[in-house]
Amino acid sequence: MNTDPIADYLTRLRNGIMAGHDAVVVPASKMKERLSAILKQEGYIHGYKAVEHEGRDYLIIQVKYVKNGESVIHGLKRISSPGLRVYAGVKEITEVQGGLGISILTTPKGLLTGKDARKQNLGGEVLAHVW
Repeated sequence: MNTDPIADYLTRLRNGIMAGHDAVVVPASKMKERLSAILKQEGYIHGYKAVEHEGRDYLIIQVKYVKNGESVIHGLKRISSPGLRVYAGVKEITEVQGGLGISILTTPKGLLTGKDARKQNLGGEVLAHVW
């Protein structure tokens, strides 16, 4: 039983990138699918696909690399965890890596990037930073 599925998602993605894999397989959930959609929208991954194997749902995430073989994602960091929740109001949402990265928040309107949350004047739980 995994107590923190978001941390597991980020760790699998980070390990796949460090190993140089073109795709990473993670157990699927609506939250992970939305996280993948945000990463695709922001240009950090090529895409993702939901598949079923032996009665279980999985996401296959296509990792994006630049010409020299370096991943577009340089870092993934879990901010809020089950043991220590981190919330930010709209004025407390910080820029990641001087604006080169994104923060991902859960808001009353679903998962949003920090930039989108500021535009919509929403705060929420800060799930992760990606740069």
